[in-house]
Amino acid sequence: MRKSSSPLLFTGTMLAATGYGATFLLSSYYRSHGGSDVDTGLTLGAAMIGTLAGVSLVGWFSGRIDAARMAAMAACAIACGFFILALSSGDGTVFTRASGLLIGLGWGMFYIGAPMALSERVTDADRGFWFTRFGAFQMAGIGGGPVLLNFLVKQLGFSIEMTFILVGIAALVASSLLSVFGFREPIGERSYAIRPWVRDIGRIASGPTIRPIVMVGLGACVFSGLMSFQVSLIEGTDANAGTYFVVYAVTAVMGRLLLARSFSRLKQSVLTISLLFVMGFGVAAMFGTVVHPLFQILSAILMGIGYGLVYPVIQTWAVNHTPPEHRHAALTWFVLSYFVGIFGFPVAGGWIQVHFGREALLGALLSAALMELAIALIPPPKVVLAPTGKPG
Repeated sequence: MRKSSSPLLFTGTMLAATGYGATFLLSSYYRSHGGSDVDTGLTLGAAMIGTLAGVSLVGWFSGRIDAARMAAMAACAIACGFFILALSSGDGTVFTRASGLLIGLGWGMFYIGAPMALSERVTDADRGFWFTRFGAFQMAGIGGGPVLLNFLVKQLGFSIEMTFILVGIAALVASSLLSVFGFREPIGERSYAIRPWVRDIGRIASGPTIRPIVMVGLGACVFSGLMSFQVSLIEGTDANAGTYFVVYAVTAVMGRLLLARSFSRLKQSVLTISLLFVMGFGVAAMFGTVVHPLFQILSAILMGIGYGLVYPVIQTWAVNHTPPEHRHAALTWFVLSYFVGIFGFPVAGGWIQVHFGREALLGALLSAALMELAIALIPPPKVVLAPTGKPG
C-alpha cells in the first residue's frame, strides 16, 4: 500500500469512528428527554443486532465487493442512523430503535471492512505496525468524538440533536474518502465467491485464534460499560464525563502512534498480559471516583494504556496465528465477538446500573477484565513430537 493513500483511509476511519463515539452521548440524550439508561441499553441492543448483520454481510460478500467500498457504504448507514436519531423525539419509539439498528449495521460493516481492506493491502511483517496506526486514528474518532460533541453542547450551546446531524455529515465525508481509497489502491482480481466464514469456526475454535476472539469480547464489555455509562458512574461526584473521554482518547492515540514500531518487536504474550493488568487497575480506579475525581483521571489513563493498546495487539494475534485460508473468517469472528461485547453488554449494564447501582456495574466490569486476563495467562498448548520428528 502506498503511503500517499493512507491519509484517505485514516481520515475516513477517524470520521466514521466519530459516529460510534457519539453513541456515548445516548445516555445524556435520553435523560434530556426524560428517559433512563434502560433506553440507552435498548437502543444499543438494537445496534448490536445491526452489527451482527453488518459483520455477516462483509464476511460473506467481501469476496465480491472490495472491503474498502463496503466500508464506504457502512459510513452512509451510520449517517442515516444519526440523521433519524436527530429528527426523532427521543422518547424510545420505534424510530430511535431503528436509528440504533442503522448505526449498528454501519459500524459493524465498517469495523470489519476497514481493517480487512488494510489487511489485504499489507504484508504479514508490516500488519502489526499498520494495524496499530489504523487503531490510533480509529481511537481518535471514538474517544475524541464525545469530547468535541460535549464541547459543542456544554460550551457553545448546541443541542444534542444538532451534534448528531454534524456526526451524520462527518460520516458522509468518511464515505467519500473510503471510496477514493478503494479506487486508488486496487487489490487485483477478486474471486467473486461467497466466503463461507461461519463454517470455519470449527477449525478456528480448535486453534490458538479462539483465545483472542473470546478476549476481545470481554474487553469490549469493559470498554463499553465505562464509556456508555460514564455519566451515570460519576453522578453525585465532582468528576466530569468529558474529562474521562479526552484523557482516555489522548492516552490511547499517543500510545498507539508513539509505540507502534516498538510494540511489534516485543514478545506478544508478555505484552498482552502486562496491558491487561493495567486495564484491570483502570477499572478498579473508578471505584475511587466517589472519594476524589483524580481517580477518574487515573482510570482513564490506565484504560488508555491497557485497553487502548492491547486491542491491536490481540487483533494482530488473531490474524497472524491463523492459516492464510482462514484469516478472513478469523477476522470476521473477532469483530463479531467485539460487537457482542460493545453493544450487547450495555443492555445488561443499563439494567444493573438502574436496579443495583454503580458499585454493582463496576463489579461486573472488573469481573470481565479479570476473565480476559485469566485467558491470556493460560499457557499455550505444547506440541508433542512423534519419534519421527513430526507432530504427533
